[in-house]
Amino acid sequence: MDNLELWVGIEPTVSRVRTESLDQLSLSGFDRRPEDIDRLAALGVSALRFPLLWERTAPQGLAQADWRWADERLARLAGHGVRPIVGLVHHGGGPRHTHLLDPGFVDGLRAYARAVAERYPDVSDYTPVNEPLTTARFSALYGHWYPHARDERSFWQALMHQLRATVLAMEEIRRVNPEARLIQTEDLGHISSTPRLRGQADFENERRWLSFDLLLGRVDEAHPMWDHLRWAGASEREVLWFAEHPCPPDVLGLNVYVTSERFLDERLHHYPSHTHGSNGRERYADVEAVRVRGESIGGVGGRLREAHARYGLPLAITEVHLGCTREEQLRWLHAAWQEAGQVRREGADVRAVTAWAALGAFEWNSLLTRRSGHYESGLWDVRAPQPRPTALAQLARELGHGQPASHPVLAGPGWWRRGERLLFPAVGPVRAERPAGRPLLITGATGTLGRALARACEGRGLPYHLLSRQDLDITDPRSAGAALETYHPWAIINAAGYVRVDDAEHDPRNERENAAGPRVLAQACAGQGVRLLTFSSDLVFDGRKGAPYVESDTPHPLNAYGRSKRAAETGVLEALPDALVVRTSAFFGPWDPYNFAAYVQRELRAGQPVRVADDQVVSPTFVPDLTHTALDLLIDGEGGLWHLANAGAVSWAEFARMVAGATGLDPELVEGVPTVALGLPAARPTFSALGSERGWIMPDLADAVQRWATHPAVQEQAQELLASD
Repeated sequence: MDNLELWVGIEPTVSRVRTESLDQLSLSGFDRRPEDIDRLAALGVSALRFPLLWERTAPQGLAQADWRWADERLARLAGHGVRPIVGLVHHGGGPRHTHLLDPGFVDGLRAYARAVAERYPDVSDYTPVNEPLTTARFSALYGHWYPHARDERSFWQALMHQLRATVLAMEEIRRVNPEARLIQTEDLGHISSTPRLRGQADFENERRWLSFDLLLGRVDEAHPMWDHLRWAGASEREVLWFAEHPCPPDVLGLNVYVTSERFLDERLHHYPSHTHGSNGRERYADVEAVRVRGESIGGVGGRLREAHARYGLPLAITEVHLGCTREEQLRWLHAAWQEAGQVRREGADVRAVTAWAALGAFEWNSLLTRRSGHYESGLWDVRAPQPRPTALAQLARELGHGQPASHPVLAGPGWWRRGERLLFPAVGPVRAERPAGRPLLITGATGTLGRALARACEGRGLPYHLLSRQDLDITDPRSAGAALETYHPWAIINAAGYVRVDDAEHDPRNERENAAGPRVLAQACAGQGVRLLTFSSDLVFDGRKGAPYVESDTPHPLNAYGRSKRAAETGVLEALPDALVVRTSAFFGPWDPYNFAAYVQRELRAGQPVRVADDQVVSPTFVPDLTHTALDLLIDGEGGLWHLANAGAVSWAEFARMVAGATGLDPELVEGVPTVALGLPAARPTFSALGSERGWIMPDLADAVQRWATHPAVQEQAQELLASD
């Protein structure tokens, strides 16, 4: 093999927490879309980590196993020439009649593995149990997952059962296919510490290799973990069984995550209480190393070098995923590919890098312990009628086909290399890189949206220039062309415009800034090959539909402001068909003291009644959600019309009462009145809530209002109001 292979994987965990199960394949839709195999194969991948899970295939026993799902998908893979790496258990414990502490788990998985091999004799690559050490920790030492044990003896039993099952499963598989290979995966996050806790860090760093060491038959009386295992309740016979039945992995699969790299510190006062823990002798904080270490955490390259030095076996990175904003996801995958390639050039036998969680992952922010609807998109975003490819899919396709990575955001360092990663007093000299690469241009320097977009870019390490009208007059073609020549941006975000809906009825600036300006920008971008994001409004609709509007609904604006926005949509997409035009509605945010939510809080806190329309239904939009989602879409290369508003349709009066409830104020002071009673010059639609037929990727309104109310800037405004009373 001359070059790195690109592998890909679907997050397939079937987790159990108490009596509830969560099936990632069902949540992502992979279980019901066989055409996903075609999507994955088109990336140019060599192999797919294929979940042929025991608990899904034979939940009632092998006699009632249903192979139809796997039959169809493995046939599709074969048609594409993509090699399956078949996984049998992934952070699970098998069907409900067994679990990791049940000795019957071993023979049950052994029998299932034999059945799989007999049905698919041409399959050569297997991962019988994914991350056995990590699963044993989370299920039997920390109690997060079923069977929720919290002791060292249970941890050993869970690990032993998984690894015995792996050894015996491979024996059965090789009886059918002697050439079958074991691709054994494990999370190998490194632990660092203060000098005082060096012993604890050394112990944890040694323990992380146990899966590999046991399978290789290396654990005996001379092994550093022998005394600990015996103390934990492991018998000599249990441990030495692995030395007598070695099953060396053919490829060691390393799963490397930013959050798996930990730092231990006895100075508890530096860290929040939820990070505090103990080993029974010392109390210490256990935090992400990237948040406190001044130096690099090592990451993919560091873990590969460690594994190569310890074993000298073939290696692969078997999971690369980051739950973060799009540019950071891109940077993490690209960095993993580059580091793996460098270690390979140094002489290690590094075979592949795996783009993981191709269809995203659900609830991993809580280690699968809560059911809050949290979703991290991957190479595709499944919150759409059909999976929507993100910029990660394009990067993976370039890597898979041996092409250079092309996205401009890859020129900058990921957050784990920038200074803002540090949340606690730094340990050691700080090395931090600055954002780099071609910038974004953001117009509207004095507006709420322009400033919020600049704030978002600052936090995301995206170089930008926030421009005033003096820097870039969007209505002047010469000014637009000069800005493109001066700054060489990869995209322009137009957040400038006329915002006074009622004054727009008679102010010529509305037509010039809202209709003509965006069209000028689109023409300039078309001439220079620069992407454009611009914003439109729910007021392009007349409200007669009586239900949330989607992108294909026909606009019919009722006022001058809406007409100017509709003219901008048409003009922009005629001049630049791949421009991204985002319709949104009714901003509220934490930094602007003049938005509707801030106004309601200010009046109610003063004990003043608030008169608002109860016959206009809108989709209030939390500005941070809007800016981050719009940036993700821009980075993804999306174009055309998109509706972005928080999920929810409420009247202004209902929204005011939501604000009151979230801030602990009196909702009875909100007085709902007909719109006509407010004497507004511009006509408004009675129903202008937004929905989407392209993908619903914004959080719920109720969640957004709670986040607004607890935002530090809003809390500070509330304190200032209290102090002024």
